[in-house]
Amino acid sequence: MLTAGIDLAAEDANTAVAWIRWTTVGAVLEELVVGAGDDELLRAASAADKAGIDCPLGWPEPFVGFIIAHHRGELAAPTDLIGRDWRRTLAWRRTDVVTHELTGRLSLSVAADRIAHTAMRCAALLTRLAEDGQPVDRSGGGTVVEVYPAASLKQWGLPYRGYKGRENGEALSNLVDGLLNNAPWLQLGDFELVCRRSDHAIDAVVAALTARAAAVGEATRPGPADLAAATTEGWIALPTTPLSSLTAEPAKG
Repeated sequence: MLTAGIDLAAEDANTAVAWIRWTTVGAVLEELVVGAGDDELLRAASAADKAGIDCPLGWPEPFVGFIIAHHRGELAAPTDLIGRDWRRTLAWRRTDVVTHELTGRLSLSVAADRIAHTAMRCAALLTRLAEDGQPVDRSGGGTVVEVYPAASLKQWGLPYRGYKGRENGEALSNLVDGLLNNAPWLQLGDFELVCRRSDHAIDAVVAALTARAAAVGEATRPGPADLAAATTEGWIALPTTPLSSLTAEPAKG
């Protein structure tokens, strides 16, 4: 099995993509690109059995309705114009709420934060993939699955904050040490130094690991009550088992 992980940014410079090849006994980081352009991203998502993208795959349904109604001049104003509750329903998706409940980590709001710029790029990439015949299902049922590396790291008991930015190089290197100690079967090879120097690189690797968890049925999926929202808004796959379980063969059927 081949999984890909994409740490997506609005611009190429901060975008990274990792390809991990899996066997029954381990995994090898075959390729890693920091500063990845659209061609690398499309190649990764097309070649992989499962590709994890660190970016919201859609916008909150209430937010979309709010924008459309406002655009048409048909918006029904809420009673409390400064109330937090109704703004929160616009700002966060159902998967953001569930992820917060499970991990304590609140995702950036794709409706009210700069992550929206990245999500615009992601929407275009998903469209290109669909046009090329790739099965795109924002709920995670197709080739692509939405991931959240910090939440995955927390689920695996690894350091999940304080490792981003040049000033946190020691914390980043410690994270790589922790990852390799907990997953001795993972071979970073010639790309280990890049992972120790670039938080985008390690996030792409974690995204590829999470894609594997989703592929082998060891990650959260939307239940019946959340499936409709997940199909349009996207759904964050959270690992549900230890890193050691990722080397097991996917269940048949």
